[in-house]
Amino acid sequence: MSADLVPDDLWERVAPLLPPRPARRYRYPGRLPVDDRAALRGIVYVLRKGVSWRDVPSEQVGCSGVTAWRRLRYWTEAGVWPRLHDVLLAELRAAGLLDMDDAAIDSSHIRALKRGDHTGPSPVDRARPGSKHHLIVDRHGTPLAVSLTGGNRHDVTQLIPLLAAIPHIRGLRGRPRHRPRQLFADRGYDFDKYRRLVRARGITPRIAHRGTPHGSGLGRTRWVVERTFAWLHQFKRLRIRYETRADLHLGMLQLACNIICLRRLRTSF
Repeated sequence: MSADLVPDDLWERVAPLLPPRPARRYRYPGRLPVDDRAALRGIVYVLRKGVSWRDVPSEQVGCSGVTAWRRLRYWTEAGVWPRLHDVLLAELRAAGLLDMDDAAIDSSHIRALKRGDHTGPSPVDRARPGSKHHLIVDRHGTPLAVSLTGGNRHDVTQLIPLLAAIPHIRGLRGRPRHRPRQLFADRGYDFDKYRRLVRARGITPRIAHRGTPHGSGLGRTRWVVERTFAWLHQFKRLRIRYETRADLHLGMLQLACNIICLRRLRTSF
């Protein structure tokens, strides 16, 4: 099981991005640090299985859950996951697997059991504390950018921040690509102000109008973002927010997006 959690192609891309460990003391150096691959294995185990950190099977994974959590904190603060995302998006573009002519945006609500930053009373869950995952994807459902907000934040507030968060994607000669040509969204984003802001970025907004009947045809393009949310919810740790620290939950979310990008690369082999 442990070998499948961190396959070679994932580890080969993560390892060069990890920050160096602090130098060991000459006198009384203490225990040898746990191998980084074993720590990543523990993080992915929690991400996939949804278990608590103390329930990580150290015999199978190779480290304790506490150690895995500490490495998650250290690597998240060092910005490992966004840099890994840049690498994978560049590989996808070089392989002709990234189509940014059309993009779709949406959000998904999750319950937050321990509250913390970026939580709020959810209007869809009887005002219980919750958070929202906001996601923008390309035509194939590849994650381009993701963010985390409180459950009471309106979807449209993350429209421009998500567009701004799309990295400058290399992989081909010429200028890096960082914006789609068209953006598809549901009725929750139907505001003239935001249409103007999207157009000002050189992007054509394809946003459904409120009050119009279903069957506008936009769903044939927008469904890819809903499918990507279904992929993300296969990672059980993301179905409910257990982390009090918002940056650690966002780090897990970014890691899951990176794994989805890697799966897309594997289908081309």
